[in-house]
Amino acid sequence: MAIIDVSALQLKLATDSVIYKPKGRAGEYAALALNLYTGCTHRCLYCFSPSVQHIGRDEFNAGAVERKDLLDRLRRDAAECQRAGVSDQILLCFCTDAYHGGDTTLTRDALKILSAHNLSFCVLSKGGTRALRDIDLFRSGDAYAATLTCLDSAMAAHWEPGAPHPLDRIAALEAFHQRGIETWVSLEPALNTEETLAIVEATHRFVDFYKVGRLNYLKCDIDWQNHTDRVVALLEQLGKRYYLKQDLVGFLPETHTSAFRIL
Repeated sequence: MAIIDVSALQLKLATDSVIYKPKGRAGEYAALALNLYTGCTHRCLYCFSPSVQHIGRDEFNAGAVERKDLLDRLRRDAAECQRAGVSDQILLCFCTDAYHGGDTTLTRDALKILSAHNLSFCVLSKGGTRALRDIDLFRSGDAYAATLTCLDSAMAAHWEPGAPHPLDRIAALEAFHQRGIETWVSLEPALNTEETLAIVEATHRFVDFYKVGRLNYLKCDIDWQNHTDRVVALLEQLGKRYYLKQDLVGFLPETHTSAFRIL
């Protein structure tokens, strides 16, 4: 999954566009992205979206609200992306979840618009098997991904109290894989090294690759050198493709030459 240099394309998105070019750490995940809603129902304690969007956490956690005129703006943006020859996947969603716990009819409509303009997409979600409603819309060239931080039920209930159980998310990954759709897992934020390793062990048979990151914005006692060494060693032992986020690359030895160290 290479990330294209969108800046090299003659892509002219409007000032009020809903498809946008992520910056910073988010830019390591996708060249283009789309947020369908404001807010979310998953109430993850580590979520950075409220602060990024300058929304109170209680308001953000109250539920997902459809963005104004989303579908009309998306049709316009999708037509521009098609005109410009965008071929990389458009990621849904960084600042919300396409399969939150409320009405996600808008998600299905958005995927149809992207498909109608021959644009590939990737859905990154904690919504688990909620996403299976739309599995028929995923094509070769699209992808389904899940954020997994732990398998332990108590940890999940603490950190992600409103999100589907990790095993439900894993079930969705397996279903998409069986359908022939590319799958990947975001191992970010990392809450515990043992849990991260357990996730890889539990999913590697039906996950195509992993994006490995750390816990940002919150303090933790993880030894990131040890974490990086062990996670990378397991992924390479299993022969899995992976992308290591830039804030972990410095923990690798200079001699490390994995083709998937940096896209």
